[in-house]
Amino acid sequence: MEQSALPAVTLTELDQLSSRAATVIARLRDRLYAPGTEKRLELSFNVRRAAEMVGRTEKAIRDAEADGRLPEPEKDPATGRRTGYSLSDVNRMREVFGTLPHRAESDRAMVLAVQNFKGGVGKSTMVCHLAQYLALKGYRVCVIDCDSQASTTSMFGLNPDVDVDEEEDTLYPFFRHGGPQSLTYALRATYWPGIALIPANLGLYDAEYEFAARMARDSTFILDRLRAGIDTIRDRFDVILMDPPPALGMLSLSVLRAADALVIPAPPNNIDFGSTAHFLKMMGATLNELARAGGPRDYAFVKILATKMNDGKSAHVAIKRMMDAVFPMDMLQATLKDSAEIDNATANLSTVYELTGASTRTDTHKRCRAYLDAVNREIEILIRKTWPSHHPRLRKEGLL
Repeated sequence: MEQSALPAVTLTELDQLSSRAATVIARLRDRLYAPGTEKRLELSFNVRRAAEMVGRTEKAIRDAEADGRLPEPEKDPATGRRTGYSLSDVNRMREVFGTLPHRAESDRAMVLAVQNFKGGVGKSTMVCHLAQYLALKGYRVCVIDCDSQASTTSMFGLNPDVDVDEEEDTLYPFFRHGGPQSLTYALRATYWPGIALIPANLGLYDAEYEFAARMARDSTFILDRLRAGIDTIRDRFDVILMDPPPALGMLSLSVLRAADALVIPAPPNNIDFGSTAHFLKMMGATLNELARAGGPRDYAFVKILATKMNDGKSAHVAIKRMMDAVFPMDMLQATLKDSAEIDNATANLSTVYELTGASTRTDTHKRCRAYLDAVNREIEILIRKTWPSHHPRLRKEGLL
């Protein structure tokens, strides 16, 4: 038999390739997670912006500071002017003025999954930006990273390889036989006021094997295990966001069973749109199968979000038009445009909402921020529509 002109790649050489890849990853992590570079939120708001966020006048804020309801603001010693308010300061103002947007105790916290079985569609990007948008508004948010790739965990400043122990900090212990009965053990405060995180790392992949081993014994327990865990922390938050793995596995199925609503990111290109169509077909079939085992699950809403949209590409425009025609009631009206601003921020494990300084004054940043705000505001309104306590305000705002 004639031999290949190429030499065989042996297991030893594959091990060497893996070792070199690990070295590159280590160098990247050393740069992004260098000692003394713990992530902090550097956002600062002047009194005008703080007043807009709180829903009160600048005078009301100054009066509250003068009569002691709010602490005296920090001032620049040289100029005597306010140095700016942090998000924690703004939330304190909201508490004083009664303008925090929290749901009523009688309303159920929204459990929202940003779900697609295909990778690279903007799922983690959407979760992080939506969480931070809601936190800026004053909501109490929990982010559950269900993906062993841990992109969302990294974006919130944790090194999955160092700062996260799969035996203690991720969802993995909860899925193990005899594991904790509540998810409180895994909740981590973040540098964002109002956002808690249940992190992930590569060890979470082992949960798939735990699932497979237990599925034959008790399929209903396994499928609804995550849902039961979320119920143990639900009363602490207004919104719980889940970032599932980009694959049809047991974790993804658990997310589908646990979610109250779904947002499905789908870039308007042939491959991604085709994959999303297959995802919807597969999801329908899968949920029907799961319903036979654990009962049906209804969703408050299921919306498709066009992501990475480029209006300059005729193919994108044509496919987006087709998406609107095929899913007239299911598409979010806003689209998440393709933006170098998001890509550049993500490369530094950051988000557009965290950027400060001169970069936020560029037209590119302002356009990107407008796209993100439009998408996130539309989702926020959908969430509020599920809370009866918000209905009077929504009617007053002309949104219901």
